Amino acid sequence: MTDVAARAGVSRALVSIIFRDQPGASQETRERVLRVADEIGYRPDNAARLLARGRSRTLGVMFIVHQTFHTNLIEGIYPEAERLGYDVLLSATTSGRGEAKAIEALLSHRCEGLILLAPDAGPAYLDELGRRAATVSIGRRVPSARVDFVHSAEGKGVRQAMDHLIELGHRRIVHIDGGRGPGSAERRRAYRAAMRRHGLESEMRVIPGDHTEQSGIETGSLLLAERDGGQPLPTAVLAGNDRSAMGLLMSLTRAGVEVPRDMSVVGYDDSHLSHLMPIGLTTVRQDAVLMAEHAVRFAVERLENEELEPREAVLDPKLVVRGTSGPVPEGSA
Repeated sequence: MTDVAARAGVSRALVSIIFRDQPGASQETRERVLRVADEIGYRPDNAARLLARGRSRTLGVMFIVHQTFHTNLIEGIYPEAERLGYDVLLSATTSGRGEAKAIEALLSHRCEGLILLAPDAGPAYLDELGRRAATVSIGRRVPSARVDFVHSAEGKGVRQAMDHLIELGHRRIVHIDGGRGPGSAERRRAYRAAMRRHGLESEMRVIPGDHTEQSGIETGSLLLAERDGGQPLPTAVLAGNDRSAMGLLMSLTRAGVEVPRDMSVVGYDDSHLSHLMPIGLTTVRQDAVLMAEHAVRFAVERLENEELEPREAVLDPKLVVRGTSGPVPEGSA
């Protein structure tokens, strides 16, 4: 502002008044100051201005760089944060950059609130974090931590998927486990409960995996190797998430297995990639926009009232039937 004032021939205080859009300067002076600022490339530092008042009004978002569903969540976070008068700062975890580093980077940039997408940290760390900043976890529930939680009703989603497959005549239904991924334990339990409920305990099978395409590719290779050894393919697979389902589809397609004629595949998340396949993926939809809106509101409300007890929003998922699920192959019922 000192540079702008010197070049425009006015006081620094007058420049401040003009940039705060307050009365006290003539229209001619205002236009001259703004023109000079534009010429020298000056922009008001809103972050510094807010910090001078003791607030940053910034929400930090930690996400996993390769998780496609996190892109959907981030798209929902931005408009809600802006509506409530907050900026958003992103920090990613990668194979070489852990959660603690990503989170500390957000805190070092004075983020007042944190929204963590599928955090893997232990309860003690999350509890400590919740006492340092208003913190919300999306996708993972840790009841012992002072953190707000937003997630879908995983059991309901899996029940819808399993009922859909069983109504189509499927009995040999395999589940690709999501490992330590968010919601994986609940999805695994719901799969087993559904198989028991339909009297299919003898067909129950959980294949270890995680929430990556590679997990689905490896599962496909395993099932194909078993087929070549004389074992029948399962007629349907419920994957831990969409990425795993897509990896499985790649593996099956390369081997000439037609989906859904030879095998049905169902994912979980309804991430944007599920719409881009040559055959649309049948999947369980988590409402990313609604989850994002709840998370932003939780963070802002806690900033306004630190005494709030930890809260939880559980949103209902919905099965979206597309082209990768169909009737059981003839002769396999």
